[in-house]
Amino acid sequence: MGSGRSQKNDPNDARSVAIAALRSDRLAQVHPDDHDRVLRLLAKRHRDMARMRAKHCTRLHALLLELEAGGIASRINVTKANAALDAVEVTNEVMRYRVLIARELVADIALLDAALTTSKERVVTAVAASGTTVTEIVGIGPISAAILIGFTGDITRFPTRGHFATYNATAPIDASSGPNPRQRLNPQGNRQLNHAIHIAAVSQLRHDDEARDYYDRKRTEGKSSKEAIRSLKRRISDRVYRHLVDDARRVAAS
Repeated sequence: MGSGRSQKNDPNDARSVAIAALRSDRLAQVHPDDHDRVLRLLAKRHRDMARMRAKHCTRLHALLLELEAGGIASRINVTKANAALDAVEVTNEVMRYRVLIARELVADIALLDAALTTSKERVVTAVAASGTTVTEIVGIGPISAAILIGFTGDITRFPTRGHFATYNATAPIDASSGPNPRQRLNPQGNRQLNHAIHIAAVSQLRHDDEARDYYDRKRTEGKSSKEAIRSLKRRISDRVYRHLVDDARRVAAS
């Protein structure tokens, strides 16, 4: 409905939208919440708990540095933290409260560790139930798969792999000037998808010979390290797209 103000054109806007919807052959269908939404919820919950654990670990590191020079040099965990606190000699009231708060943070981290274990089990079960094949790609485990499926939604809304790459920000932005062709990083797009693909790229560089050869080939072509990784991410995006499309077709045919 219109607001009654002369500068508003709500009725005209509504009519234009209706005409566009009737004439468009690429209009996406609206589906009720389904398994994609479940995976998205589980992925967000797991991510939020992981971020909370990281915050607690940062605060604990700061306290340990105040209690003992150097703190814990390696990655912190409950066992190491408790051992470090047991070794602290409390000589004043300030140190006593530092140790007290540090113990509380360790307890919080222990609870989050247990919650993250349970969360990962739920994600593994949900990803398996989806029947996806995206986990066949090197570097994509259950958590990343849940992010990719959950935040992509209906893959058929992307007509091509290029549309999908633009959505997940692995397609670079043209920044050419005159005869000098140049591309730059796309800072937009869905950052959750981009992060999952980045994790896959880093994992492939460490554990997949084919990906390492591809990266090295891009480096010999004159690309910088960052540019070569971006190329690898786009390659992974295209593979994810193919897997998701094939999964959707298989589900539709069943």
